[in-house]
This record gives sequence, C-alpha cells and structure tokens, in this order.
Amino acid sequence: MAQSRYTLAGQRALVTGGSRSIGRAIAFGLARCGAAVAINYHRAADAARSAVAEIESDGGRALAVRADVADPEDVGRMLDRVEGELGPVDILVNNAGVLTRTPFLEIAIDEWDRILRTNLRGYFVVGQAVARRMVRHGIPGCIVHIAFTSSRYASQNLSHYAASKGGSTMLTRSMAYELADHGIRVNEVNPGLIETDMNRRDLEDAAWRRMRLDRIPLRRIGTPDDVVGAVLFLASTDAGLMTGASVAIDGGMTVI
Repeated sequence: MAQSRYTLAGQRALVTGGSRSIGRAIAFGLARCGAAVAINYHRAADAARSAVAEIESDGGRALAVRADVADPEDVGRMLDRVEGELGPVDILVNNAGVLTRTPFLEIAIDEWDRILRTNLRGYFVVGQAVARRMVRHGIPGCIVHIAFTSSRYASQNLSHYAASKGGSTMLTRSMAYELADHGIRVNEVNPGLIETDMNRRDLEDAAWRRMRLDRIPLRRIGTPDDVVGAVLFLASTDAGLMTGASVAIDGGMTVI
C-alpha cells in the first residue's frame, strides 16, 4: 500500500482478526501511519506473530494478543495486556468474522449461533469493553466496524451472515448515538467483493466469479488494501465530524 497522508503517531490501535486478509492489511496501514498496533487473533498464532514481525521490521510497534472476541473475560484479559504493553486503546477496528455458505432451509441452529456469536456478539463485547475503557481514561476514541455489503442486500446461502452484518450496522449507529457525549466516534466500512482467505476458493470457480463481477459496475474484485484507506480516514482527525456513518467500498455494487 502507498504511504498514507494520515498521521496517527502516539495512538494505540487494536484490530480484531488482525492476523490475516483485511485485518492484516488494516493493521499494517495503521502502523505505517505511526500507531502502535495490537493484532488480535483466535487460532492463527503464527500469522499474527509474522504480522508483528513485519511491522517491527519496518520500525513500528506491534503486539500479537489472543482472545475469543465473544468471551468477555478473554477480552478483558486481552485489553489488560494491550494497556500494559502499549497503553490504552485509542482506535478499535472490529474486524474478526466467520462465514459459511448454507441454504436458509438447511442452516442448523449451531451454525446460526456460531456466525452470530463471532460477527455480532464479538463486535458488541469488544466494542463495549473498549468503549468503557475509553470513557474511564477520558479518550475521545474511534471505533470502526467492518460490516461488508451483506449488511445492505441479501444473497443466497448467507442468511445468517447477512443477519450478523445487518445487526452490526445498527450496532454501529446505536453506539455512535450513545457514545457521542463521550467524544467517541463509531463508524463502519462496508467492503464489497474482496478476495480473502474466506472466499478464495469460491473465486476459483469461473462461473461464480463472472456472476459476481457482473454485479460490480467497476468490474473489479477488490483486495484487502482497497479497504485500508477508508479505515485510516475514519480514524483520522479529517473524519472528526463523522459518526454513525457507513462507507461502501464495493465498486458500485450497492448503487444497482
């Protein structure tokens, strides 16, 4: 990614699900802007450590920290460690998520619960815990949710995923409203079709790839780096009057 114009020097950022794909690209972007970055992971320990090593080799500060984002006690321990090693969090990017493709009539309750637990409950648990600490420390912080365009339109075999992302959108707006008095801004980014670890196999199917491209006016599949600029903008003082907003990065998918 090209060097950013935004300056986040002296700030501390936490990126959930920051070891791979979009989360990893966001963590690198925040670090290049001068923020110390805590990279949360659940199972991908090696990927998280390699991300930290890459940031540090470029002169930045980073920390890999494990936590189940839907477990309040785990999240509390994670934040204690982040504060102890980097300092209180100024910027939170809620990005951790899971996805499975299953027809609505075949979704088992366990699968529904697993998707909602990570994608929605996780955003609430981490968002509330970080916001409480921001208030305690008097930090006018910034929270960014990665919600995807599934929050805006329906797709086949993704009812549970779309519900989790639609819930994230309303969580973003509600948090923005309730936290405004504390100077905490809450916004979301809605990536469209971005090639990641979760959909790479789908994109190898030529017919599926062509079908998806036909729904994108710019006729381009995004990369994780395409998402980074919007997050950096929302985290910067340039977005100081933005809260409760949704920013689409989708090649025009949501205008047709």
